[in-house]
Amino acid sequence: MIGRLMCLTNTQPDITFSVQQLSQFLDKPTIVHYNAAIRILRYIKGAPSLGLFFSSSSFVHLKVFCDSDWGTCSDSRQPVTDFSVYLGNFLISWKSKKQGTIPKSSCEAEYRTMTTVTCEIQWLSLSFSRFQSSF
Repeated sequence: MIGRLMCLTNTQPDITFSVQQLSQFLDKPTIVHYNAAIRILRYIKGAPSLGLFFSSSSFVHLKVFCDSDWGTCSDSRQPVTDFSVYLGNFLISWKSKKQGTIPKSSCEAEYRTMTTVTCEIQWLSLSFSRFQSSF
């Protein structure tokens, strides 16, 4: 059930946090976790108009924007990775986080940001293909 809910987070990002919290207990689920999963299902059933809807006649494409601010944190001098991923006009993924290491140039910081975005796109592509095959 959690796997299906994880697939649903692609089109219903409002359940992402709840599903992520439940997925932490997959090794030893309890009745409390089961009840929480049922509650999420009731929410989805009760609010069918919430979520991302894509027209069958429109061309859906992936747009990605990324940037790195080199040395903007005055305390650590670490660059910040920022990116957003859109499917059509809908924001489906985003991140803003300090990079783990301090690069020697702004170019290196940008490359690290692009590497992070590439990994995210690969993960989204894999998740989307699994989502399509489950229906």
